[in-house]
Amino acid sequence: AYGAETYVDMLGTNETPGPWYPMYSFSGTMTTSTPGGVAWTKMGEIKHEYLPRTVMANDFESEWNTYMKAYEGCNPQDFLVPANIFSDIKHVIGVVSGKGGVGKSFVTGSLANAMAAKGYKVGILDADITGPSIPKMYGLTGAAQADDNGIYPMETANGIKVMSINLLLPTEDTPVIWRGPVLANMVKQFWTDVVWDKIDYLFVDMPPGTGDVPLTVFQSLPVDGIVIVSSPQDLVKMIVKKAYNMAEMMKIPVLGIVENYSYVKCPDCGKELKIFGESHIEEIAAELNVPVVGKMPIDMEYASKADSGAFDQIDNEYITKAVEVMPE
Repeated sequence: AYGAETYVDMLGTNETPGPWYPMYSFSGTMTTSTPGGVAWTKMGEIKHEYLPRTVMANDFESEWNTYMKAYEGCNPQDFLVPANIFSDIKHVIGVVSGKGGVGKSFVTGSLANAMAAKGYKVGILDADITGPSIPKMYGLTGAAQADDNGIYPMETANGIKVMSINLLLPTEDTPVIWRGPVLANMVKQFWTDVVWDKIDYLFVDMPPGTGDVPLTVFQSLPVDGIVIVSSPQDLVKMIVKKAYNMAEMMKIPVLGIVENYSYVKCPDCGKELKIFGESHIEEIAAELNVPVVGKMPIDMEYASKADSGAFDQIDNEYITKAVEVMPE
């Protein structure tokens, strides 16, 4: 038998409790994953129970359904962590998608620019640890500074505060080769250890999908709502619904959907060419009862400014409705 103390000692090691699997307890608890296993904790209490492998193999579905019914009563916001004591952040907005390559960073930067232009104090938390692009878009280089109070974000030419892993690495092309829990903890530290000062809107540029980092953001940060970014392809329904369903499960409001790459405008005749096919975003949004708050074309001028580090100069006219749904 393994007591709680023994199990805690094994966390972070390669040792596992012999021929047994953890039996997860969902009664108002949260999960902490480690290389040595999984412990379910709340307020420092360790709960551990084990089932033989044969039971897990033969009756996994019924056991899992039983646990999930108990979990349904839990509130993900029970796991919020405090921001840095020198931070005063009013609203946190996530920018998400069910897949990569749809332009989340572009939408994040566009929303940040728009709110900064309105006179709000704005920040961007770049939560895409393995694929950060925000610093490059805004021409931010060098290392972020820190003292006993915490880490200080760098500031763009238009006054937006930015924190990204690329501001902590030796070079911008240094790869981050970390496992999920380490990535998630890094994002959490961008909230707890960064001195954001006064911020009206903190936009969180999420990595694609529904893995460790989005889960950590939704559980640990007081997210007011999310904007889902998609593109006009046949698999858009699946992409949008994955992001939407995760937000629903985590009790996070969905503020709207932005479609990127909607069309490209011919420079000669002005005709809109839908190179990714016809859009179905309106019908999908209606099915989910979520507004479409932007349809962005492929714009070479925007792309050029992002590549040259001059994204602060972009005033994206196609996300006006998205700006309107931001919480007051």
